[in-house]
Amino acid sequence: MAQLWPDIQTVLPITESEFSLNFSEKIELSLVDILKQARHQLYDKKGTQSWAEKAQIVLDFSWEKLNTGTWRDVAKEWRSVYSYGCLFKVAALCRGDLSQFKIHEAIKTCDMGLLMGASILDDVLQKLVRVLQNKAKAWQSRHAESSEAPKRKKINEECDSTPMINPAKAVPRIHCPSLEHFRTEFLDTQKPVILEGIIDHWPAFKEHPWSIDYLRIVAGCRTVPVEVGSRYTDEAWSQTLITVSEFIDRYILGETHTGKGYLAQHQLFDQIPELKEDIRIPDYCCLGEGEEENITINAWFGPRGTISPLHQDPQQNFLAQVVGRKYIRLYSPEETERLYPHQSQLLHNTSQVDVENPETVSFPDFLKASYQECVLQPGEVLFIPVKHWHYVRSLELSFSVSFWWS
Repeated sequence: MAQLWPDIQTVLPITESEFSLNFSEKIELSLVDILKQARHQLYDKKGTQSWAEKAQIVLDFSWEKLNTGTWRDVAKEWRSVYSYGCLFKVAALCRGDLSQFKIHEAIKTCDMGLLMGASILDDVLQKLVRVLQNKAKAWQSRHAESSEAPKRKKINEECDSTPMINPAKAVPRIHCPSLEHFRTEFLDTQKPVILEGIIDHWPAFKEHPWSIDYLRIVAGCRTVPVEVGSRYTDEAWSQTLITVSEFIDRYILGETHTGKGYLAQHQLFDQIPELKEDIRIPDYCCLGEGEEENITINAWFGPRGTISPLHQDPQQNFLAQVVGRKYIRLYSPEETERLYPHQSQLLHNTSQVDVENPETVSFPDFLKASYQECVLQPGEVLFIPVKHWHYVRSLELSFSVSFWWS
């Protein structure tokens, strides 16, 4: 594979003096000295064999700091140190002869820095991963031309049976309401509603229709957090880090053999800007009190049968459906006592009841709780008022985007 180092240099500070390494006394001087040595090697034409070793020392030391105590108590400086370690490791991998393995290892290292670290040097890790992705795509194109590509499994297009929606309990629908109409009829009164026609202009429907193949092209080699299990309240539920392509192969195409997996995270669109460019923040979010940068955008991607147990969130929510359909049931906060929330602090916002198969002996009042329900179709957006309880089940392969706002 051709040399990549000249491309790497284009996203780094031009000179060593412009490469800032400023830390407080929280960071040990011995570690700062190693960081400075690694920085010097970036601009040393000769380089040394100890470069990768220095990067690993930085990563190991900072990783221990990131995983000691609670995440909110981790000093941002230690997250920055971890990002510098990722940067130096990527540089070590990309200096000299390259291989497909080194490229993918470098991309994974960037992703770890984007997920666990802090932004450094004008978001240099994001710039590096774009360079690396372009190189990986070029290699894949040449490889595809010179060899017969393996046949990919077909997506299982079966879908769960669509629940019969009781018209008396159906969530109301409205087409492109004005801001004032939405505010007075739904936001001020905190009533759920399905908004139709407000996201038809998204590139995710037009220029870049979201599909399995599109996700492989845009993000296949990117490492992301994945939830493993049908629902987060299961004992066997866990989290892991894998590439998007591995997630698709294992949990989308191979779901009948390996169980359920769900790509659910709020960092995906920051980590992979190409996907963020395919969506737009709904105009109705301007009715909130916070700034646009305070809106949390979440990605929800998984196979049919994936369930979000009945729970409530602390902010207003627009749930936009892009691919597939979802059955959703909603309960007002006034019904909380009949929904039997978990007593533990960790799951206090989650009901103990299996909504579609309730155990009435243990939870006798659940069936007395009034609710609304719907099947959310691609192109529709459900407004879920703050603290409204909601249960979600994917009826088929599904990709949703939620916007949490105040």
